[in-house]
Amino acid sequence: MQLPRQVRMVEVGPRDGLQNEKAVVATAVKIALIERLADAGLTVVESGSFVSPKWVPQMADTDEVLGVIRRKPGVSYPVLVPNMKGLEAAEAAAGVEEIAVFGAASESFSQRNINCSIAESLNRFAPVVERAQKLRWRVRGYISCVLGCPYEGAVKPEAVADVAEKLLKMGCYEISLGDTIGVGTPLKSQAMLEVVAAKVPRDKLAVHYHDTYGQALANILASLELGIAVVDSSVAGLGGCPYAKGASGNVASEDVLYLLNGLGIETGVDLDRLAAAGRFISGALGRPPAARVAQALAARA
Repeated sequence: MQLPRQVRMVEVGPRDGLQNEKAVVATAVKIALIERLADAGLTVVESGSFVSPKWVPQMADTDEVLGVIRRKPGVSYPVLVPNMKGLEAAEAAAGVEEIAVFGAASESFSQRNINCSIAESLNRFAPVVERAQKLRWRVRGYISCVLGCPYEGAVKPEAVADVAEKLLKMGCYEISLGDTIGVGTPLKSQAMLEVVAAKVPRDKLAVHYHDTYGQALANILASLELGIAVVDSSVAGLGGCPYAKGASGNVASEDVLYLLNGLGIETGVDLDRLAAAGRFISGALGRPPAARVAQALAARA
């Protein structure tokens, strides 16, 4: 299959990236980061989550962030909503138009991450999705551990396809397939995608690769070869991997964009502005960007 002519980059740094930071990031910094990412041309900027502040204190100011950010026409600012209590908080916040629910393809991970089985998690999401649809909000589904689990090891592609199909039927417009611990390789990624694509149309699928073993860009290219045209990434490589000490987590948006530019694929995202946003948040966190492209640009300056 030919590579897609256009790819939608889904920026997860302000939520999936920052939630792993131990030091609380100032609300003003989060707002400035989101606005800089939108100004760089990204059309999806994940902006927070309505989870219990007890478990994720970094996201406690999501309602404040949503109330202040300067919104650009044509840009979506989705938030993660784990349950009905989170949905009620999202309803009370300003400007929510898209939410995301988060499941797993591994029973052990589901139990340890959200304290319930896969089936129970789907039952928990059903009223959330139903209510969101009544509000005319879009709902995106995430599946973690699609290529490996820190507790079970390898995950069968059929298990991923089963959860993906159920999320689609529930009403999710798109399913993001996450290699949570970054163990995937191109052949394994393609094998998983082929099985999932037999149950869910390719234009409803996105990929979310972590770079723990340095395979994320290779896996993205392998996914593009199968017609996947939505890629999740995190500016400056924000977000660690809690299951592999010292390992990197999310693939850096700058590196993904450089790859896509090199393939002649349109994204609408400006690399210089994206790299500047990465430098901004990295400066606020007191460290250099993890993105290899950002490091190369800095060395050239």
